Amino acid sequence: MTTAVARWFRVVAVVEALSWSALLVAMFLKYVVEAPHEGGVPVVGAVHGAAFVVYCVSAVVAAVVLRWRWWVALLALGAAVPPLFTIWFERWATRTGRLDTSARTAREEPVAVR
Repeated sequence: MTTAVARWFRVVAVVEALSWSALLVAMFLKYVVEAPHEGGVPVVGAVHGAAFVVYCVSAVVAAVVLRWRWWVALLALGAAVPPLFTIWFERWATRTGRLDTSARTAREEPVAVR
């Protein structure tokens, strides 16, 4: 289950970052270029809002299942606010072993020697 949660979190982090990027492009089209049909902001905004909520829920689930410390969970939630920081957090968490379930299992469940 921990592997599935880690994989899901990685996917959702990338989707949230992509939706942030799409929203920024749509806002540029609406406010700078003054494109017709509001530059897609209502649709892209709704998609990003849904991705944001799914990311936040996924971060809380990952924090519980993967046993992150409180400050790691808070950092994961905070990464949803600035654009593209969810990808940064996902890469940092992978690099530091917080999404590496095999290393975590080896560390937390020592094998009994007979």
